[in-house]
Amino acid sequence: MNDVQAPAEGELYAARQKIYPREIEGRFQRLRVFAVWALLGLYYVLPWVTWNGRQAVLFDLPARKFHIFAMTLWPQDFYFLTWLLVMAALSLFFFTALAGRLFCGYACPQTVWTEVFLWMERWVEGSRSQQMKLARAPWTGEKLARKAAKQFLWITFALWTGFTFVGYFTPVTELAGKVVSLSTGPWETFWVLFYGGATYFNAGFMREQVCKYMCPYARFQSAMFDKDTLIITYDDRRGEPRGARRKGVDPKAKGLGDCGDCTLCVQVCPTGIDIRKGLQYECIACAACIDACDEVMDKVGYPRGLIRYDTQNGLEGKPKRVLRPRTVVYATLLTLLAAGFVYTITHRNFVGVDVLRDRNALFRERSDGLIENVYNVKILNKDAAAHEFVITATGIDGLQVDYGTPTVKVGPGEVQSVPVKIRMPRGELHGGADIQVTIRTNDARALEATGKARFLAPTN
Repeated sequence: MNDVQAPAEGELYAARQKIYPREIEGRFQRLRVFAVWALLGLYYVLPWVTWNGRQAVLFDLPARKFHIFAMTLWPQDFYFLTWLLVMAALSLFFFTALAGRLFCGYACPQTVWTEVFLWMERWVEGSRSQQMKLARAPWTGEKLARKAAKQFLWITFALWTGFTFVGYFTPVTELAGKVVSLSTGPWETFWVLFYGGATYFNAGFMREQVCKYMCPYARFQSAMFDKDTLIITYDDRRGEPRGARRKGVDPKAKGLGDCGDCTLCVQVCPTGIDIRKGLQYECIACAACIDACDEVMDKVGYPRGLIRYDTQNGLEGKPKRVLRPRTVVYATLLTLLAAGFVYTITHRNFVGVDVLRDRNALFRERSDGLIENVYNVKILNKDAAAHEFVITATGIDGLQVDYGTPTVKVGPGEVQSVPVKIRMPRGELHGGADIQVTIRTNDARALEATGKARFLAPTN
């Protein structure tokens, strides 16, 4: 049941048969289980963690604030997200060149959520053989009850997943109250159902089809592989010719390799491939086949490693190289980007300023002989404490700044718009010139930011 049925003559596509991965234990599967618990535990728990009286991780889109524990980011800090995406892409290249599709096998959301849906399916319907038997059986009360129980668990878990996703954008306690009282807004309802539905269909029904046909990574991974990339592979020189034999029988005496053709490596594969046919793009490097084969090797008394992590050079008896140009370049770039990211985010300016000209008039000629330009100065306080700011202007001699008060107080995380009049004596400037408007804190903490503007004056 792990093979895809070949297309009949005259048909373009093969009919898909459901894959029932066999449950297996081993060191790699324990690592995968740990990854599932760690990643999903982080995903489901984080929205409920509080920090200084607020949700620790909250992307408050209406307020344009992104809280991540003690740090608050603003739309002006959006380049940090771009920076992280570049680092994530480079990390994918690095780990793929180093050890193949580790991300797919252990950390990909599709893999992680599919594993949880498989656990629920096994808990309700039983082992692989029991699931296959139930699928072939006619509809009875017991079959209907098991299928309904499985769907109930899947749908409940999927909706919880969608609820948690929205909880990163709407305070989760507030969202929970809305759900209980059935008063969620249209967008909150849409995203809970959309994200929950995507989880339900991708992890419950599509499963390996996402990895095989929808994921672009499977298609271009070969461009990042070389003969020193660590991959899951079958040692055909040791295993072939394969064939059944009794325990204790010397395979060489029967002209056989170490592979007993038990097909357990195929039965445990979540994408239904036969690793003995060589590296295939459908392989997600989950290492289930390694654990299955090692278990069989232990039972028959053969050494482990018939299926193992190895490189193409290693299979051919050549030296293995971890350090090579591409891995060194990737590692160096990642280190530099990570160091730069940490330095930039820890030394970023906590105040910002935006200077906009008044559109109603280019300039004003005052009766006292001064030329006046009016600006709207927006002060952004990204700090966790309130500050009082003074506003100054430079770039032209004799500039006078008037904003009505000695200082401007801006609360933590607030944006304050201040109308500012900047004047200079008539005749000192003809036409226009660039000036710099600076905001500076008037308290113990020295913070400042500068914005550019254009000062206009008569041409004669």
